[in-house]
Amino acid sequence: MATFCRDEPQAVREGFGQTPFDLEGRVLVTRHDNLTLVNAYFPSGRRGHERVAYKIAFYDALLDFCTALQRLGHRLIVCGDYNTAHQTIDLARPRQNQKTSGFLPHERAALTRWLEQGFVDIFRHLHPDLEAYTWWTYRFDARARNIGWRIDYFFVAEELVPYVQGARILADIMGSDHCPIELELAF
Repeated sequence: MATFCRDEPQAVREGFGQTPFDLEGRVLVTRHDNLTLVNAYFPSGRRGHERVAYKIAFYDALLDFCTALQRLGHRLIVCGDYNTAHQTIDLARPRQNQKTSGFLPHERAALTRWLEQGFVDIFRHLHPDLEAYTWWTYRFDARARNIGWRIDYFFVAEELVPYVQGARILADIMGSDHCPIELELAF
């Protein structure tokens, strides 16, 4: 995981103080003049029920950490691979994936808790009806057929929404099973 910055951050923190999750190197926090960026690689639940429980625990622990930062006055953006498609519009085949980790009801509910705490899925906010994906399996020529999932997000604290100039999915950029996502801000 990496965060690239034009200007050096005011502070950099690896992890968020939760040893079971920090051991996997899943979170990088950088503080800048106008915001704090939490770059996270959320766990996948594809290896079984125990890993899904770990994933949900990570979602909730990171949310607690982020809301604590907000109480301290940090204006947050949380970005990364969340490993969950939130709504049916966020994957090409929702009906066929209802029992697949990444689209399980309790995984989706974990994402909803973030929204209930004042975070905004800024891409969906700006593009409520756009079917666009950020991840495609390498199998079955899925990317060429655009059979994908939107599992990479920018969740923006509500107070930062007025500064957002755009949010895009850069699906034409190859090199991974994921594509980059972009958030443009103006302060």
